[in-house]
Amino acid sequence: MSLSLTKNSFHGKRKGPVVVIVMDGVGIGPAYPGNAVAAARKPVLDRLMATCPNITLRAHGTAVGMPSDADMGNSEVGHNALGAGRVFDQGAKLVANAISSGELFQGAGWNEVVANALAKKSTLHFLGLFSDGNVHSHIDHLKAMIVAAKKAGVAKVAVHALLDGRDVGETSALDYTKPFEAWLAGIDPNYGIASGGGRMQITMDRYDADWSMVERGWHTHVLAEGPRFPSASAAVEALRLQKPGVIDQDLPAFIVERGGQPFAPVVDGDSVVFFNFRGDRAIEISKAFVGAVPFERVRTPAVCFAGMMTYDGDTNLPARILVKPPVIDRVLGEYLVANGVRQLAVSETQKYGHVTYFWNGNRSGYLDAHSETYIEVPSDRVSFDQRPWMKAAEVTDAVIAELNAKPYGFCRINYPNGDMVGHTGVFEAARIGVEVVDLMLGRLLPEIAKLGGIALITADHGNADEMYEMDKKGGVKMENGKPKAKTSHTLNPVPFIIYDPGFQGEYALDTTVTKPGLANVTGTVLTLLGLNPPVEYEKSVIALA
Repeated sequence: MSLSLTKNSFHGKRKGPVVVIVMDGVGIGPAYPGNAVAAARKPVLDRLMATCPNITLRAHGTAVGMPSDADMGNSEVGHNALGAGRVFDQGAKLVANAISSGELFQGAGWNEVVANALAKKSTLHFLGLFSDGNVHSHIDHLKAMIVAAKKAGVAKVAVHALLDGRDVGETSALDYTKPFEAWLAGIDPNYGIASGGGRMQITMDRYDADWSMVERGWHTHVLAEGPRFPSASAAVEALRLQKPGVIDQDLPAFIVERGGQPFAPVVDGDSVVFFNFRGDRAIEISKAFVGAVPFERVRTPAVCFAGMMTYDGDTNLPARILVKPPVIDRVLGEYLVANGVRQLAVSETQKYGHVTYFWNGNRSGYLDAHSETYIEVPSDRVSFDQRPWMKAAEVTDAVIAELNAKPYGFCRINYPNGDMVGHTGVFEAARIGVEVVDLMLGRLLPEIAKLGGIALITADHGNADEMYEMDKKGGVKMENGKPKAKTSHTLNPVPFIIYDPGFQGEYALDTTVTKPGLANVTGTVLTLLGLNPPVEYEKSVIALA
């Protein structure tokens, strides 16, 4: 299929770039005391909302390929939709379908890990995020595989539980460990949780931001180094007493022992399934099992390793998978390359892969190094509530310098503050994070205007818009006399603002577009670049006069 696009009547009307600004995690939430977006002082955003064409976009559930509208959006699926202009069934839905249809258990990946465990009378390990957040994983997927392993005759199963507290309640770990341990004991007494720890302490690093997390995870799951407890639930309870106020994602690593010995470290001959379906926080630990890593592993067991899905399509990592990922083709970047539009993508490390890898349909590297520039600003390695400004100023510096240095037709930027600070559960820090993004808009928009460009300001999902759990009446849920923090994404819509200083009535919002979502942004970008979007894309939200 040709990637050539025809020109529309807007072609050549602006000399500057179309710039998509993603305010990660800044949704439009309810009017209640936990809305850090509403509480923030944000004169630029307030002015834009009052003076510029704007609508809200759906950024969760079926609008981004999740199984149902009860499922929150996330940065991965949001940036897939923004970059692809269409909605693809995403990891959670693909895995759920593969399990319900039985396809997962008929596939080569599953049968190889099971056959290895049976032939060598070894342990089948399941490692991954231990919750029903449905952003990186789902505990129901894990349980279905354990039932299938028992049916196949696997003698010993070990679960390595990465505690969440981020996509679910911040101190909800026992709500998962206690019933799961009871359920697992009923399946087989030789099945159990072997190790664990908070997802932001061990194993689940991304974008090479902090390999020491992966190293700590390796020492936990493989080398069985760390404090020992009789169960995962006992570990959670004891570690909370040792670190009062700690939330689940920051809990230290632990080992579960039986008979005075670690229950199940990973050893030669074992099978290992990493059961996260989302790729960004799965790549590094996968490399630890099947590739090269920048730390001393001490012991590297020969195992039969499988990922739930392909985590890096360019390197085919890992080679063995349980479920085929979505094939996201004909992304915006490919059309722009084919039609001679220079592109710029900028963010700091925490979201750099979102404006590159995820935006480009889960492909690493450049689509065309001659016409694209990607800039990564290294993130700080601190808890983001301590530095809620993150690297927003440096990202803005880089964008302004690059746009003034070279002619670009299209630019995409991600400010992670609303999301990464929102995940800490600290209200005041999240409020500051939103205010920082507003300050950056105040710096960036005049530069875009000077260049004769257009800015499209949006978000990939909500987060900072709900920093406290809500009770049934829409008020703040209290715990121990304090508001109960919420660290997960939200189901709220996100803003979409068109900032066009050169506007002379050439277009208007298209009221025939019902229930617009993030995928509609892509067609809008092409329309404002003077190109007719491909027919398979979701409609532009503007109609040319």
